[in-house]
Amino acid sequence: MKNIIHIMNLVLTDTRAILFLVFFLFFIPYDKSVNAAIRVKDIAYVKGVRDNQLYGYGLVVGLQGSGDSQIFRVSRQLAVNIFEKLGVLISGSDFLSKNIAAVMITVNIPAFARPGDKLDVVVSSIGDAKSLEGGVLLQTALQGADNEVYAVAQGPLSIGGYNVEGQSQSLRKNISTTAYISNGAIVEKEIQFSIMQGKSLSVVLRDPDFTTANRMVEAINAHYPNAARAIDAAVVTIVPPGEFQSESAVIQFVANIEELYVKPDSIARVIINERTGTIVAGENVRISTVAVAHGNLSITITEKPEVSQPGVFSSGQTAIVPRTEIQAEEAEKKLNIIQEGATIADVARALNILGVTPRDLISIFQAIKRAGALHAELIIM
Repeated sequence: MKNIIHIMNLVLTDTRAILFLVFFLFFIPYDKSVNAAIRVKDIAYVKGVRDNQLYGYGLVVGLQGSGDSQIFRVSRQLAVNIFEKLGVLISGSDFLSKNIAAVMITVNIPAFARPGDKLDVVVSSIGDAKSLEGGVLLQTALQGADNEVYAVAQGPLSIGGYNVEGQSQSLRKNISTTAYISNGAIVEKEIQFSIMQGKSLSVVLRDPDFTTANRMVEAINAHYPNAARAIDAAVVTIVPPGEFQSESAVIQFVANIEELYVKPDSIARVIINERTGTIVAGENVRISTVAVAHGNLSITITEKPEVSQPGVFSSGQTAIVPRTEIQAEEAEKKLNIIQEGATIADVARALNILGVTPRDLISIFQAIKRAGALHAELIIM
């Protein structure tokens, strides 16, 4: 009796679950536009919030004879300058070492970086050093485009590979003249900037588009009436309401704007990479009704030289006579009608019916574009 009651409870539970699922699927409205929308922070950024590039030149020491040769004098001069700062007087002609290398250091400093923050560093040889494996970068100042020093870098190098050479053979993994220092730079000076230009701020689209900019303005004004307006296809200026004018409240306002959802739009494009045979088509690509027949022509040329022997009592000589066989085969392909596609899925399905390879599709797309039936921008890489 208990088993029967348990089974009835399971049936009732499953029935409720099924009824709830049916109600959810058929009676709760499904908004496709919300599902296709993207957050503002994923398609745009606040003007002024960006990375900056720093660079510097320095000296790597501790190499195992794989450093710069004596012909490259820059590394020797750098070493002499460092020794002079340490109180050791030495001339460049007296300093003979293959364990040092002159390098360039590059790093990206992100927005809002504060003094004490650590950054990853890329170190590249500028001389004729064979490898930077096992080297240590001496303290190097890193400056920006304004010649101001914003960070310093120092530390052991990691090349992520090796470079081994013998008398008759060498073995190399990755590029050994470029190295990496994780957290190798320390920020010393903050880069000053402001996200507010007067009483307004600007949001910049990563992919400029008039339709997307207009949709972003509509989404922002729906929450903050008359706060946003589009300057062009890339920039939307926003005037925060009165309650968000203070410095701390602006941060909250920007966070609220970034969480708004906008459905981005873009120009219909078909991207073709002939080197790899890759084809990428956008959502808005359309093809008008067109007839396509694509056949493959195969030509085979075979060389079969033959030996010609003269008669026994003749004065002729043995000779090789060329013999060439040429065969041409053309696959039979019927004329296929591609109906006007409503979506990119319909277009792909129609082209797949032809049973061609991606490289054949490249030729087909080019021919359809030439016929004026491809309503999209065709970009060939």
